[in-house]
Amino acid sequence: MAKHIYSRLMAGTGSGDPFDRHLFACAIAITLGESRRPLTAGLGLSAFNLAALVGRYFPSAPGLLAGLSDEDDECLAPEEPDLRALLIEHRTRGLVEEEWLAHVIARRSLGANHLWQDLGLTGRADLSGLMRRHFVGLAELNSRDMKWKKFFYRELCQREGVIICKSPNCEVCTDFAICFGAEDGASLLSATPLSQSRHCLVVV
Repeated sequence: MAKHIYSRLMAGTGSGDPFDRHLFACAIAITLGESRRPLTAGLGLSAFNLAALVGRYFPSAPGLLAGLSDEDDECLAPEEPDLRALLIEHRTRGLVEEEWLAHVIARRSLGANHLWQDLGLTGRADLSGLMRRHFVGLAELNSRDMKWKKFFYRELCQREGVIICKSPNCEVCTDFAICFGAEDGASLLSATPLSQSRHCLVVV
């Protein structure tokens, strides 16, 4: 189970901020548990950046890097580079972790579930905490707590001068519940079986 991978990652050695460690462990665990595609492709990270991330946060799990190459990753949607750039533009402290998170969020935003679920997080509060911590400019722009994927794509469309809203303001829009409704659901970590991944998780 992906939850088991998460627990093993968090139990291993590693440095870095504990909340960031939690964020990356969630994303790695859910990605390993969902398909056979390489971890680089699931996270949107180059092999170089993934190696740096694992070396800092999960040095006891060298198997995460087995057989990876940059050929495994390519943009999966036209909007992915734009979303990544939007996030990096608004990063809070200029940390390399924020660059890594921008790649991961942009890639995982292409999933079919709530973004917090496709990031493997325990709830929407984790995602909002991530945004306030690492992309505070965007968190402040989303002051009304619009669903994050809706918010991201609205921001990208506005930058291109594309009008996607049905109404001039949210209060009179018939899609209000779609954009601002609750993002309930269970964490996918406990519901995702471990696939036959070609990567071996090694924690010593």
